[in-house]
Amino acid sequence: MRIVTSLTALLMALAAAAPAHAQLQAPSSTPGVAAGPKLGQLEIKAYQVIPRTKTAVQLSSDTALGRNLRREVMIRLSRRGNEVGFSGGNVMRMDVQYIDLLGDSGITRGPVGGRDQNFDGPAANPRPEVPGFRIERGGPAPMSGGPTLRITLTLYSTDGGKVLWTASASCYTQASMAENAGTLMIDSIFNDADKNRIGDAGCPL
Repeated sequence: MRIVTSLTALLMALAAAAPAHAQLQAPSSTPGVAAGPKLGQLEIKAYQVIPRTKTAVQLSSDTALGRNLRREVMIRLSRRGNEVGFSGGNVMRMDVQYIDLLGDSGITRGPVGGRDQNFDGPAANPRPEVPGFRIERGGPAPMSGGPTLRITLTLYSTDGGKVLWTASASCYTQASMAENAGTLMIDSIFNDADKNRIGDAGCPL
């Protein structure tokens, strides 16, 4: 009888402990991973203000559109008092993604490192030209709607690679207007870059 009572008490204790154990094993959400802003919006996460130190702006994918928009980012950083370049100092990674599900963009096709007749000089990434089609990065393709331009900026510190600041914005835009739309988005980001905020991306009408 004593053995049966002890066994029953043990089973009850295990049953009571099971939910707590399951809770310990349950997966948690990954910190720092969040969905980007809605189309037509921008989002800034300023873990600290952008330091006024040398900042190297580097493209994740080398395209003519990306190089032209990187120039706009560098101009705005310079206006803030940053020394800008392509190496040394903090690193700002820039992802420029243009998606046209109808395939009419004329921007993301052809050589990845294709020459830009408007701006192909100091801002050109030192990467070899690679023929073929570029795989889009930086966010999910829109399930509906028109062609989409998305810009993501991530600033890393020189020591340890800590993320200091991020910004992302997206707009519907035709290929012929993509650079203008990107410039307006960059203007909207740097108009008030040191505060956490979600707002209008400044998309062209």
